[in-house]
Amino acid sequence: MPIDFESSSRDLAPELSIGLYKTMLRIRLLQSRIREEYPKDEIKTPVHLCVGQEAIPAGVCANLNKEDYVLSNYRGHGHYLAKGGDLKSLLAELYGKKAGCSRGKGGSMHLVDVDAGLLGSSSIVGGGIPVATGAALSASLQETGRVAVTFFGDGAVDEGVLYESINFATLKKLPVIYICENNFYAVCSPQRDRQPLNNIYERFQGCGIPGYKADGNNVAEVYCLSKKVIEEARNGAGPSFVEFQTYRWYGHSGGETDAELGYRSKEELEDWIEKCPVKNFEQFLLGKGLISNEDIARIRAGFMGEIEEAVDFAKASPFPDEKELLDHLYYE
Repeated sequence: MPIDFESSSRDLAPELSIGLYKTMLRIRLLQSRIREEYPKDEIKTPVHLCVGQEAIPAGVCANLNKEDYVLSNYRGHGHYLAKGGDLKSLLAELYGKKAGCSRGKGGSMHLVDVDAGLLGSSSIVGGGIPVATGAALSASLQETGRVAVTFFGDGAVDEGVLYESINFATLKKLPVIYICENNFYAVCSPQRDRQPLNNIYERFQGCGIPGYKADGNNVAEVYCLSKKVIEEARNGAGPSFVEFQTYRWYGHSGGETDAELGYRSKEELEDWIEKCPVKNFEQFLLGKGLISNEDIARIRAGFMGEIEEAVDFAKASPFPDEKELLDHLYYE
């Protein structure tokens, strides 16, 4: 079934639609460039690419202010860029360099940029959920008007910390949005083999939190639903839970499709590639006359130039000094 951009994008101004497209394309081009670099073994940490899932960070973060909080997971490059993170700092972190956003100590899975509002990402499944809840508690107590958003996958729904956090956030009416990027797989384990029902968005309503489900490949739908729940949280209505259904094109980590491993079929992957959030929204914008092929070529060239400059910067940057090993770390 084709993505219904027509009805979901009615309330989007042309400039906003083009901005959403640009954010998705920039994330896609960066992920593709990382996929090219990764086999060279200069990037030492595992990478978890979000190709196929770009509409979610683009649509959600377009509704956030710089001061709002985001907590991410190991598949967090898109969240970082969409929230306003620095491209050179991101690439430098992947290469373990001192100029990285985590000073070269976190790698791909542990990005931190407080200035951009990204309080951190974690390799621990569901690790950002309680931190986002705490950030929302801070915002509530200090009456800053900020909201917190935490991104996690369907695997994190199996974790008890999600239920504990939602219960507390609902009790205190905290300004936090729990966003499940349901790509249907936890590493190689299908959702259907872990959860008896495909109803993630409904599971927490007994705690008093509203739940919503939307097409995570439709950036207009993602934007509009995110706008609703973020505004409600900012105005004191409390937390919300949102399930965006989407699909990762590549394996849990690295740049291979994993189709040969047997946990998903080539046909399933091809079906989801046809639902590409970037390509389909691009075609929609072209059909509406909001963008031209010349515009697209110019935008792509600009992003590619920016990415190449960032890769060169990362490779040329120095590694942290051995004496800095324990700096900026909490330990006992």
